[in-house]
Amino acid sequence: MLTADIDYRRLYDEFSWPVPARYNIGVDTCDRHADGSGKLALIFVAETGSVSEYSFDWFYSQSNRFANALYAHGFQRGDRLAILLQQSPETAVAHLAAFKAGLISVPLFTLFGEDALRFRLSDSGARGIVTDLAGAEKLYALRRDLPNLERIYVVGRDRGEARNLSFDAVLSQAPSDFTPVDTSADDPALLVYTSGTTGNPKGALHAHRVLLGHLPGVELPQEFFPQPGDRFWTPADWAWVGGLLDVLLPAWHHGVSVVAHRARKFDPQEAADLIGRHDVRNTFLPPTALKMMRMADIKVKKPGLRSIGSGGETLGAELLDWATETFGVTPNEFYGQTECNLVCSNNTALFPIRPGSLGRAVPGHEVAIVDDQGYVLPAGEVGSIAVRRPDPVMFLGYWNNPEATAAKFIGDWLLTGDLARMDEDGYVWFAGRSDDLITSAGYRIGPGEIEDTLLRHPCVSMAAVAGIPDPVRTEAIKAWIVLRAGWRGTPELATEIQAFVRGKLAAHEYPRHVEFVGELPMTATGKIIRRALRERG
Repeated sequence: MLTADIDYRRLYDEFSWPVPARYNIGVDTCDRHADGSGKLALIFVAETGSVSEYSFDWFYSQSNRFANALYAHGFQRGDRLAILLQQSPETAVAHLAAFKAGLISVPLFTLFGEDALRFRLSDSGARGIVTDLAGAEKLYALRRDLPNLERIYVVGRDRGEARNLSFDAVLSQAPSDFTPVDTSADDPALLVYTSGTTGNPKGALHAHRVLLGHLPGVELPQEFFPQPGDRFWTPADWAWVGGLLDVLLPAWHHGVSVVAHRARKFDPQEAADLIGRHDVRNTFLPPTALKMMRMADIKVKKPGLRSIGSGGETLGAELLDWATETFGVTPNEFYGQTECNLVCSNNTALFPIRPGSLGRAVPGHEVAIVDDQGYVLPAGEVGSIAVRRPDPVMFLGYWNNPEATAAKFIGDWLLTGDLARMDEDGYVWFAGRSDDLITSAGYRIGPGEIEDTLLRHPCVSMAAVAGIPDPVRTEAIKAWIVLRAGWRGTPELATEIQAFVRGKLAAHEYPRHVEFVGELPMTATGKIIRRALRERG
């Protein structure tokens, strides 16, 4: 566990990975805390507002029951079990059982449509899935397209297909004693699909060690998590690494309780109230959530947060200042991706935050900026963010896609696909996705800084920037802007915004085209899909 008793450089230089040869996520995050004491693991806040509490002992018993049921139904080590549920006790039970049984869990987002589900279930070859009534309804139409999908376990009373199994009934009929599979730290445990910002999603296969690889990257932005009294919550769905591996499983590794609640639609004030009502001390709030809270002018009725982590898009100085003033805590931005997560971070106790920066390399990870041949670039030059292997947080490879896996590396460097520069003090400054880079009049321009500047204009609620074809400049910068309430998009306002950016940045960085829109295209994880904007032109 990272501590604040030494400075960053010494902490980084002296860090060593405590990864044992034999390791199982389910045993680590549940079984070792289930000592009969009734230690609190989860506070579940249902959509109705009802609150239920669950202990590690309960999760131990229930996950053992489901692991026994899976074996009784013919599942074997290495089989894939999909989990199509929101934040809930059953979601955690299913993951724990899969880990302890030596299966590979496949988290899926409940808002996926039929095509998205068909692709992921077919590509993964999942033999079973745990879902709720709404998920089962979606699966009825897909069943004939998914010959590998033998079992559908439904949480709640299923009045549909007779072949489906009641999740509760299955658990009640299975024994509560189970001997976990003796897994290696390098055995596969989790198959998480990328969000698909650049083409079809790919399944990133992770080993059991991935949780241990996440721990420093959680402990750093959460201000040396855990501390006495800590309790974790995030609005990020557990179908993504941001919810599952940034919050739930790291908290349970440390025996810290988690609040489970994800509304069908994010309500900024309700999120702030929930933090106060349930004594949440630590939270991962994606930039989109923070922006929506700022737009709603939320009121924090019961301050109590000790730490805020944020990642996915850069926050910028204005949003950082607002969050610090509103919550009394400065958010620590972190950086990573599905394939190799939480490798850069800020930590206000170790070094000063430089607004707009992703922070510095998290202890245990070697991060560099490299060129197209994999050579490390000097400070200040823009190139690809790269992470050196081996690294316990790094994926094993793309599922059934060795070509894509090979293309992800240059030598021992994993290429994230993101562009950035590193300053002389090791701070990483995001410039954009490699395919988001704008080439205009000989300049290589990333959208991040322009978007941050746009958000500083009083009329702008949200903004995205991309390059569109230009016969003279190769590409011209275009901005798509969502206005705050009470503003109307006019040619005069567009001109004002252009002058504002030109005055803040540089003549070659202001958007030559401005379009006012009602909303921006985003992935399920809240990232702007700039590819879709470029296609609009």
